[in-house]
Amino acid sequence: MNEALLRSLTPSVLAILVRRGAEFAAAEDAVQDALVEAVRVWPADPPRDATGWLVTVAWRRFLDATRADAARRRREDLVDEEPAPGIAPAVDDTLQLYFLCAHPSLTPSSAVALTLRAVGGLTTRQIAQAYLVPEATMAQRISRAKRTVSGLRFDQPGDVATVLRVLYLVFNEGYSGDVDLAAEAIRLTRQLAVVIDHPEVAGLLALMLLHHARRAARTAPDGSLVPLAEQDRGRWDTESIAEGVEILQAALARDRLGEFQAQAAIAALHADAPTAEETDWVQIVEWYDELARLTDSPVVRLNRAVAVGEADGPRAGLAALAALDNSSPSSSSRGHPIPRHAAVAAYLHERDGDLATAARLYAEAAQKAPNLAERDHLTRQAARLNASRCR
Repeated sequence: MNEALLRSLTPSVLAILVRRGAEFAAAEDAVQDALVEAVRVWPADPPRDATGWLVTVAWRRFLDATRADAARRRREDLVDEEPAPGIAPAVDDTLQLYFLCAHPSLTPSSAVALTLRAVGGLTTRQIAQAYLVPEATMAQRISRAKRTVSGLRFDQPGDVATVLRVLYLVFNEGYSGDVDLAAEAIRLTRQLAVVIDHPEVAGLLALMLLHHARRAARTAPDGSLVPLAEQDRGRWDTESIAEGVEILQAALARDRLGEFQAQAAIAALHADAPTAEETDWVQIVEWYDELARLTDSPVVRLNRAVAVGEADGPRAGLAALAALDNSSPSSSSRGHPIPRHAAVAAYLHERDGDLATAARLYAEAAQKAPNLAERDHLTRQAARLNASRCR
């Protein structure tokens, strides 16, 4: 059974049912039933038209559910609308399905779960395992999301930027359970790129490919983090890098710069450097300047401070960090809520030779680390500096 084929067909089949008038929640349930039936039947009797087969079976499941439901008033009308088995219509509503699953009325976590279920074709159990929550909890989250969007018009205009943010959230979850969410996000973004010609979609795809290319080198055999400067670049996936750069160059040539294209340009400069010492930090600072103008994000300015520290020296990086603190009242009056602020400050102070301050900040950063691997890495950095000071 080709599971990848089934998952790739899921959004178009679901979109066809919704276009025919099925409520989103009921349509999604019917499509899941059809996928289960396909797993059972196809190995012995594969259909000539996989999409048409799924549409026919899903529509019948939807009708069966409708007949059993209290709302029987439209039953006869729906039966009259049942299509004959055969080739599925050529209209592709996949893009509208992306928009629906990333609707502004949904919370980010609900939009991610619904996108993985309805567009990605993952089961509730797979999504729950990937996010390390009980299956019942994830089922409730998906059910609430489906109820939220069920009353929305399927053909209303959508927001590409919201869809891209949802896909980037999926990508950043990485890997857990039996689902590689980073690879799944790349697949869904490729799928989105087929149905919409937008430079920021291409920018996000390029960014994902360039980041994913370094995945094998990011951790040591014992599971500890390996910083970018210390990674074995021979383990980077050169094919993914080449594809990401090609996609990015085509997007940038359209002269409609967006935040994902700018992030991808920074990732490409890192990927292009044969060694960490040969990284073009001056260009990276310029791209962070572009990104800061596009997003006005304190996180972007934090990362820019690191780049400035590499390009112009640690004192310049610390000055950029101080400028960020002065321009963001929240970052100084509430103990630096910007993620990884303490880690960046520690790194810059270490490069400037202030090991005592760096060790203290590494320890502080470890306490705020978002995951165990990062906490262990920062704790080791603090211990390393404290040991060197005692010699």
